[in-house]
Amino acid sequence: MKSAAPIPSIPFYFFSIIAALSLLLPAYAQKRVLTNTPNQAQPIDPNNPNNLRPAVQNNSILSLEGGKRLMAEASQAINSQNYDLAVKKLQEARLVFNQLSNFYQDLNSSFSGIDNRVADAQRKKALESAQMRDEATYQLALVHRAQNKPELAVPLLVQIIKSQNPTRDLGKKAYQQLLELGFVDAPFPRGGNSASSSQK
Repeated sequence: MKSAAPIPSIPFYFFSIIAALSLLLPAYAQKRVLTNTPNQAQPIDPNNPNNLRPAVQNNSILSLEGGKRLMAEASQAINSQNYDLAVKKLQEARLVFNQLSNFYQDLNSSFSGIDNRVADAQRKKALESAQMRDEATYQLALVHRAQNKPELAVPLLVQIIKSQNPTRDLGKKAYQQLLELGFVDAPFPRGGNSASSSQK
């Protein structure tokens, strides 16, 4: 009976090569999958002068359209009496509009005396953003009234009057809310020239 032939010894470095390949191949395969995946967003190269994609898209939250979407969502929540969600959406809308107003004011100041056309455009956007902020604030105050939380509504209504001026429509509506809440007891306007005299 013949004895079994001895198994030839395999050099140790052969195992090292196999181990290294087992680590490298999955990573290489994964890289191939990632680079060959169609329609995958690629990282933006800031050094590429041909990259003209705008940083702020129409669906960005930091835009007038984004703030208006939040207000529309808040209106839907109010209609379904989901006041907690309405408060959240209106607070977010106020923040967006306030940031926009501040940014546009800063741009207006930066371009004032350099390019009045650009400065005027930014001033108009700042005013529009501030108006939307105050409207969101008014809606938020009404929601707090519906929640029977006048202590949260009153500061918001005072902010509106300070921002809008008591003689403007939204300012008058905010003051009327304060009157209904019993926070103030002097009706406004009282008629005649009281509105103009009160501004002095």
